[in-house]
Amino acid sequence: MPRVGPVTQFALAGLAALVLVGVGSAALFRRVGTDEAVGDARRVTQVIGTGIVEPSLSDGLLTGDSRALAKLDRVIRQRVLRQPVVRVKLWTPEGRIVYSDEPRLMGSVHSLDASERSALETGRAAADVSDLSDPESRFERGSGKLLEVYVPVRTPDGQLLLFEAYQRFSSVAASSRRIWLAFAPLLLLALALLALVQLPLARSLVRRLRESQEESDRLLLQAVQASDVERRRIAADLHDSVVQDLAGISLSLGAAAERTEALGLAQLALALRAAAANTRRSMRYLRSLLVDIYPPILRAEGLEAALSDLLLPLSAQGVEAQLAISPGLCLAGATEQVVFRCAREAVRNAASHAEPRRVSVRLVEDPSRAVVTLTVEDDGQGFSPAAAERRQENGHLGMALLRDAAAEIGGSLDVRSWPGEGTRVILEAPVA
Repeated sequence: MPRVGPVTQFALAGLAALVLVGVGSAALFRRVGTDEAVGDARRVTQVIGTGIVEPSLSDGLLTGDSRALAKLDRVIRQRVLRQPVVRVKLWTPEGRIVYSDEPRLMGSVHSLDASERSALETGRAAADVSDLSDPESRFERGSGKLLEVYVPVRTPDGQLLLFEAYQRFSSVAASSRRIWLAFAPLLLLALALLALVQLPLARSLVRRLRESQEESDRLLLQAVQASDVERRRIAADLHDSVVQDLAGISLSLGAAAERTEALGLAQLALALRAAAANTRRSMRYLRSLLVDIYPPILRAEGLEAALSDLLLPLSAQGVEAQLAISPGLCLAGATEQVVFRCAREAVRNAASHAEPRRVSVRLVEDPSRAVVTLTVEDDGQGFSPAAAERRQENGHLGMALLRDAAAEIGGSLDVRSWPGEGTRVILEAPVA
């Protein structure tokens, strides 16, 4: 009985997906059918225009010659005005109707729309749903929804004209319906077979997923524990060996500088002091790296204390520093590490580059979404997106690395800034 729930859920989810696929496929087939039907209307009108209308054109049409108009009218009424075509017009590029089976339109001038101009310019047939509110379509308003198809034609002396045929859109819709309904049985059969195939597999798949999840959780726990131990070991080894050696070297160089200066070798003493200063700088950098690897205050006293310590140097520099944290906040170890690293990088960047008067750090939990949002904001100089790209190209990868770290735990990092408007760093990460 315990297995029935997941299997049923899987089956229902699969059924819902099949329904969505079916509805989407039907809509797609209808769209494809409509496009194909409109394409057929363009091709038929192209044949009519070039095969029937163009050979019947006379140069006298442009001057209103009655014999030329009568000849064309006879051909149109005998060979073109058949269902679904309900209206025919012949335009000049300037928008004058030189012929229509509705005599009241002949001689009137109207602006050509984009589709009509495109057909004239490209020489290819174009189609569009008729706007019956246009003045030139006032005599078609009782014919229902219409499809306009435009085909460029030429008179015997090469004068370019635009042949326009109005077709009932119901014929296009009927053609579209025939096309997509032809695919409907195959689609339904495929979906039904897919539904039948997935049901026998659901129970086995759920069982394998459960076993895989249990194995993944066990390996993840081992990896986290091993990573924590390894970070602690690396930090201890570096502190007890390299850092202590550097401290001894710094002291030795300082003492050597004093003795050398006493011997009157001022230049050598200056070089030794510079070497001692560089050694101390390397020590400070290495100690910062050790905190990155394994921040002791974060482990021992918690995130709030670690963030408070981050802001202490700012207060000493006269910068107004503010910290606000949701009470009772409890984060997973990986999330806590990323939050601390992000806050540290943002605070250090503000102190080093922004010259701010105020820096605030807010850490707010949203229980409804099970996420925590860290916002580090300053009112300093800010920077442009181009400047940020240049810094990254020059090797300043702090924020880029933090984005990757946030993504690894299912979070996201966003940096918003502009010259003169300060900087806001926003990290959103899962609580657990």
